[in-house]
Amino acid sequence: MSRVREALVALWSRGEVRYLIVGGFCFLADVAILWVAHDVLGVPLPIATPVAFLASFAITYTMQRVIAFGSESPVGTSVFRYTLLVIFNTIATTGIVWAAPALGLPWIVGKLVAVVATTIWNYFAYRHFVFRPAKSEPVADGLD
Repeated sequence: MSRVREALVALWSRGEVRYLIVGGFCFLADVAILWVAHDVLGVPLPIATPVAFLASFAITYTMQRVIAFGSESPVGTSVFRYTLLVIFNTIATTGIVWAAPALGLPWIVGKLVAVVATTIWNYFAYRHFVFRPAKSEPVADGLD
């Protein structure tokens, strides 16, 4: 059992792993909100998509800052940078999700494509822009 625990601790120590786990949790919340808004309440997709995406703003920022990146960067600066990234991601996600039905695909396919794209570029944006360590602060997981 000790080896399993050691392996889990080593895995959890990786920033990328924490980022993906936190992101997965936030993705499920986002999709659930989108499903309720669009499929249950009948809100049009171009409105439901950004509403769901923005509804997860605070929880995603907080979880990524604290759990995934352990950032000590100034909150005001990182919230501003995160907001810029969220604006970009909202526009990109809305366009991708909205395009899926126009291409004859279910909206969830568009959502999955958007999540893959934003997951990749967000990791680097979080690491090097939003939660960028101060010049004297070491990078938590050693990747540069």
